[in-house]
Amino acid sequence: MSSKVIRGAKMEEKAKNSVHVLVIPYPSQGHINPMLQFSKRLSSKGLKPTFATTNFISRTMNPELLLGSHIDFDTISDGCDQGGFLEANDINDYLVRLQAAGSRTLTELVLKYRNTPHPIDCILYDAFLPWALDVAKQFGIVGAAFFTQACAVNYIYYCAHHGGLSLPVSSSAVPIAIPGLPLLELRDMPSFIYVAGSYPSYFEMVLSQFSNADQADFILVNTFYKLEQEVVDSMSKVMTPPLLTIGPTIPSVYLDQKLENDRDYDLNLFKLDSTIEAVCEGGSSDKNIDGFVSKILTQCK
Repeated sequence: MSSKVIRGAKMEEKAKNSVHVLVIPYPSQGHINPMLQFSKRLSSKGLKPTFATTNFISRTMNPELLLGSHIDFDTISDGCDQGGFLEANDINDYLVRLQAAGSRTLTELVLKYRNTPHPIDCILYDAFLPWALDVAKQFGIVGAAFFTQACAVNYIYYCAHHGGLSLPVSSSAVPIAIPGLPLLELRDMPSFIYVAGSYPSYFEMVLSQFSNADQADFILVNTFYKLEQEVVDSMSKVMTPPLLTIGPTIPSVYLDQKLENDRDYDLNLFKLDSTIEAVCEGGSSDKNIDGFVSKILTQCK
């Protein structure tokens, strides 16, 4: 290999490593898992991810001790640093604390890295936390929304948020017609819609995912295209920017084995059984992940 080629490869690698992606998951197991797995993919493609858990989760789980990890870890506050969710009075109290303390400490985190060799170039945030995009826009940083749920569920909530689905659903509106999905009975809907009025704070949160999503630079969905092709196409027509399917975000050992020693989710908030079942189905959406990496390199230079 010529010295020119080697030099070019080194320059490309340096450029990739200069793009620093701050990853902000909603602090629960089902949201931490996919975003941590996606962070591993980004790291394998040369980006520099920093995964920010809450102070409580960081103290109890010690994520920085992950063996063989090429991911950095940092923290924000959810306003419940001593006891996590159980410290709050109820769901609504927790979400209010999370937004207030989370916005403040995320701002502090961006400022912390501003004058380092690796300032934050992109905030990759769980769509449950739309206020994280507000912080990204405040600093002129690329903002990427990450939807952890299936595209069909996201699109139903999108329609509810924008008035395309009247709530509560009346018997005369059944079956329910949503573009890209088969006709749906009420029992087919997400539980927050099926059982009207259940967990109103959580329902408000899932709808608020779309309060500013149109301002995000990227919209990433934890699914793969062939699984939900029709609904992905339908949702992409009404959202700007269009969706990028980047799933399934499961350990590489169950998928394509491209990531060495990636055999587990690594951060477990609960004690696991000795038996682990996994399903390897569909593709890894690697092409879309490459596309995301390529575009974010361009925007962050």
